Amino acid sequence: MIAEAKSSTETAVEALGATDLVAAKTAYNRDGYVAIEGLLNLDEVEALRAETVAIARGERGSVADVRVSDARSDEALIGDIPAIHMPHKISPLMRETMAHPHITPILRALVSPNVKAMQTMLFVKRSGKPGQAWHQDEYYIPTRDRSLCGAWIALDDASVENGCMWMHPGSHQPGVLYPTKPHGDDRFDSAEEVFGHDYDREGGVPIELKAGGVAFFNGYVLHRSLANRAKGGFRRALVTHYMSAESLLPWTMGASTARPDVRDIVMIAGEDPYAWRGLEDITRPYVRGENPQRAAAISAELIKARPAH
Repeated sequence: MIAEAKSSTETAVEALGATDLVAAKTAYNRDGYVAIEGLLNLDEVEALRAETVAIARGERGSVADVRVSDARSDEALIGDIPAIHMPHKISPLMRETMAHPHITPILRALVSPNVKAMQTMLFVKRSGKPGQAWHQDEYYIPTRDRSLCGAWIALDDASVENGCMWMHPGSHQPGVLYPTKPHGDDRFDSAEEVFGHDYDREGGVPIELKAGGVAFFNGYVLHRSLANRAKGGFRRALVTHYMSAESLLPWTMGASTARPDVRDIVMIAGEDPYAWRGLEDITRPYVRGENPQRAAAISAELIKARPAH
């Protein structure tokens, strides 16, 4: 995989241009994010949309809390799914997309020459579904070197109307993870919201993207999405979280304590300094719970099924 990633990187750097990579890194360091249109073509986007349906129908393997029904239309079936975590565990296409040849060189410029990934999330978000309140991803997935980076691939045109992401530019720079609390706001799902910072709750910058565009964002940057207020349709997105391979990954994965270094990873580019530790297969695909009780129940089931450490 490493050799293939290096070969793909050389091709993509030539396509993007060294100047674009420098500009992307400048924006990312300054604002905590950078959005780049057209990294995936429409055929690739359509293949990922079709794969979403195949996963929801159980054609790629088991997904915790998915209710498979052959009688329902594709739209009705995926419309009841807010998000599927870890789809790359059962979908070769999702796993391949993690190291897309137009994404990998940007990660190497923004994060490190050596990049690993630990999580994918497939958002569906049909019309009427809520967004997620202001949060920071490193709160949930801590690295030791503040290198966490999300890559948010738009599988539909993402607009303010249908619930695109919003960012607070520069909010990553203090390097502070803010406390969280329940928000009581029906525009958002049950995940808690950060507080105790100086940024305007109704401020921020919308990150509108055409399908195939990708937003890269730092694990400390404050970001959110609002509800999908469009009259119909979806706001689908595939998100992968990456980090420098040099850092250990002390991740709780929803449990009460963290493993010192989670090795349930996918190497994306470069070398793995901790290859001698081997790899783990801990996580399983699951549907994100839409209310706190269901989310807690799914988390408890998954934690119980994990191997001891």
